[in-house]
Amino acid sequence: MEDLSMKRSWQSRDWSRFIKLFRGLTFYERFEQAIILTLIALIMLVTAIATIHLIGAVWHLVVDVGIDPINQTIFQAIFGAIFTVIIALEFKHSLLVVLAQHENVIRVRTIVLIALLAIARKFILLDLHDVTAMELFALSAAVLALGIVYWLVREQDARVARDARAQAHLEDNPAARCEPERSSS
Repeated sequence: MEDLSMKRSWQSRDWSRFIKLFRGLTFYERFEQAIILTLIALIMLVTAIATIHLIGAVWHLVVDVGIDPINQTIFQAIFGAIFTVIIALEFKHSLLVVLAQHENVIRVRTIVLIALLAIARKFILLDLHDVTAMELFALSAAVLALGIVYWLVREQDARVARDARAQAHLEDNPAARCEPERSSS
């Protein structure tokens, strides 16, 4: 019972905080927040429908057809559907972060991660008998390029976070700003 009252209390505090923040926004910022909320609702709907279809496909596979470990096409289709749901959840999560942190744009790192997930899904669905070497090379080059971009963006984000921590440390500790004078001997 106590957990339920704590949850209600947390939800009401979170909702009241959201309303206070919403009041302090400009008209355009409110418009952006409304669009993000609409996109989140649509992604949740699509994700729920995709999950229901996935459950139906797995149920059909297990009950009606029976699991056939030799039939690779069925497993590719199932794992492709799972990746579709994961991609939708990651996209929804990125929008929630934008909404919660009142950022104007989705971070590049998140977009690159979603692109990497989409290409990983493509690799899972890929039938090696029907693909040319050039297509396989192009997909591999795309994964490599996206991996490099992801690594570079992650390193930049880490550097910015370190700088922000160092700046906060200097603001909290004014004595750290003064470097000890070196005596020349």
